[in-house]
Amino acid sequence: MNPTTTSYVQLLPEPNLPRADLLNGSREDYFNICVPLFQASITGDWATAKLILDERQELVRFAITEDYYTALHVAASVDQTKLTEIFVKNLVDRMERKDLELQNLNSNTALFLAAAAGNIEVVKIMMKKNRGLAAIPGSRGMLPLHIGAIYGRHNVVEYLYYASVTLIHVGLTSQTRGWLLLKCVECDLFDVAMKIVTDHPELARDASILNVLARKPYALNRVRHNIIRKIINSILIHTKVRSVEKMDTDALKLLRFIWRHSIRKMPKHEVVDMINGPHTYLDDGTKQYSSRMLFVAAEMGNTSFVVEFLRAYPDLMSKVNDDNHTIFHITIMHRHQGIYNLLYEIGSMKDVILQIKDVDGNNMLHLVGMTTIEMRRKAFEASLLMQRELLWFREVEKTMPSTYRERKNKAGQTPYELFSENNQDLISQGLKWMKDCMVVATLIVTVAFAVAFTVPGGYDQGNGFPIFIHERTFLVFVIADAVSLFSSSTSLLVFLSILTSRYNERDFLYSLPKKLMIGLVTLFISVAAMMVTFSASFFVLYHNGLKWVPILIAIFAALPVIIFAALQLPLLVDMFRSMYDSRYLFNPRRRILYNDRVLK
Repeated sequence: MNPTTTSYVQLLPEPNLPRADLLNGSREDYFNICVPLFQASITGDWATAKLILDERQELVRFAITEDYYTALHVAASVDQTKLTEIFVKNLVDRMERKDLELQNLNSNTALFLAAAAGNIEVVKIMMKKNRGLAAIPGSRGMLPLHIGAIYGRHNVVEYLYYASVTLIHVGLTSQTRGWLLLKCVECDLFDVAMKIVTDHPELARDASILNVLARKPYALNRVRHNIIRKIINSILIHTKVRSVEKMDTDALKLLRFIWRHSIRKMPKHEVVDMINGPHTYLDDGTKQYSSRMLFVAAEMGNTSFVVEFLRAYPDLMSKVNDDNHTIFHITIMHRHQGIYNLLYEIGSMKDVILQIKDVDGNNMLHLVGMTTIEMRRKAFEASLLMQRELLWFREVEKTMPSTYRERKNKAGQTPYELFSENNQDLISQGLKWMKDCMVVATLIVTVAFAVAFTVPGGYDQGNGFPIFIHERTFLVFVIADAVSLFSSSTSLLVFLSILTSRYNERDFLYSLPKKLMIGLVTLFISVAAMMVTFSASFFVLYHNGLKWVPILIAIFAALPVIIFAALQLPLLVDMFRSMYDSRYLFNPRRRILYNDRVLK
């Protein structure tokens, strides 16, 4: 086990405790001094604390709780507010430098507690008075910098590291410094982690850092520019001027630093051991690896991490884990097309990888048919997931040699048989959702049709025309009702056509997602038009007086439409992507692994 990755407990000297006069004194002193001073420290009530401290100035170095908290300890540990800052500043002004070094029973100074709470302004106030506080270890031998990193207090960690580098380096050992680096990476404090490895490059050899980065695909993804920068980049591209569409994140910079300044200088066997991670021996003497960082990255969809590995060591493409899976087998099982698209960039090595079977006799096409529960939970709708599964199956099927497409695994199943078996319930789930939409559309059709013959105000008994036929608001009423009727009827017919289709799996590829989108859009239009019809009827009836009534009703009538739109927008976007963006799901033209722009 790497010593830098373990937690550490140092033998610490006895804590520098505050005076316990109040705790060991009379109960009257405890209730008249300790309790009100504690409450004032918690709430930032400096006026009350000042009255107490004016009578006895030495109370600033007295313990007021049984855990030997001073007033400063209490104020530093609560959530930071403006009152707390004022309280701490006034309290520190009354204290000597050595008073700030007092510790509680857990050996924690007030600065240690402020760092744990993330109270950056309180930390700055105390550091201004006594910079040596940063080097005083607290609980388990940790420095304030360590506890800030554990709780992910970025501002505190950044300030303490840069503001007191010399003092902190005195208090850090190679073990505690490596542990600090690990915690910074775990808590996404990548800019501080980058500073640490720059100052101490030897720490970059720690495999645990790479293991953590392998599980953070979101941190390694490049930062997208805003819309204005994208427009500028598109103009630069047309003018043949090189532009960078995305910026490297701090995590990606850290990963590249580790590779370029440390890993590349290591012997190959050490790199292989680092990548493989810890292992155990089976009864037959073979090694079994519980976790390999490259396969973990493939499982998490960490494309940037995998790309950096493969650029440095291309041989890793064909390496297998204990189940005889390559990273491409893993990425197919977890549906990460970014890593899968790397297959198109490795030339003839792809043919070797495609022929690899796992311990159960499954090739890559078999693995596509194994839809997991986790993947189904990520989809908005079963029919859309079915389409995505079909896209994967067709893409891998197109890539596989024809002789492998009908081969059976050890269970005697071909890839398509396995795919049909694992996805047959998706069809019934999709149809159930469509039936629910049909019920809503049917109700709106019924209401819209009935409203067309029950106009507000009724009909003129003499000529049979509506009484308010010449009012503009009545025209709005009629048009909105017609739109509601036509759109709901369209939605109903679209969903009905889906229910009466052949239910073939191939229908879920393009036809059904398109019909779903049309049905959902027309259903939304019918709901919106129905609310307009409802509101317009009140404008017709109250056009000569009480105009505030239809206005108020129209405002409230807009709420259901807004709520419906907000709730259905994610599904609508997902449908749009299924229709138009799915064709770019697998894009071999886009080079990632050996892109000159990325390599620089």
